[in-house]
Amino acid sequence: MSAGGGLKTLVAAAVVRGVAEARARIFGHVLNPTGQRSPHKVLRKKLIGEKVAQWYPYDIKRDDPLVMARLEQERLSKLEMLKRRGKGPPKKGQGKRAAKRNK
Repeated sequence: MSAGGGLKTLVAAAVVRGVAEARARIFGHVLNPTGQRSPHKVLRKKLIGEKVAQWYPYDIKRDDPLVMARLEQERLSKLEMLKRRGKGPPKKGQGKRAAKRNK
């Protein structure tokens, strides 16, 4: 009697497995009967880098060397003005951290 029940469960498991494989084939799913981790879910998503890049407008300033030179000149003049007032960046190795270490 138990052999007949075992055969019935074996056939039922085979039918369920066959239906799952057919469903995966028809609908394009990935069959994972063992339940192991798979990167399929991550790889299935669309790449968004191109969309993000399109969101931001094109910056024409980056192409024009005259604009870039002017911006760099403004930055250097501002830095020079701050240094004259004593507010510029400290020399390497003389900031807060270095002062704290030398105490």
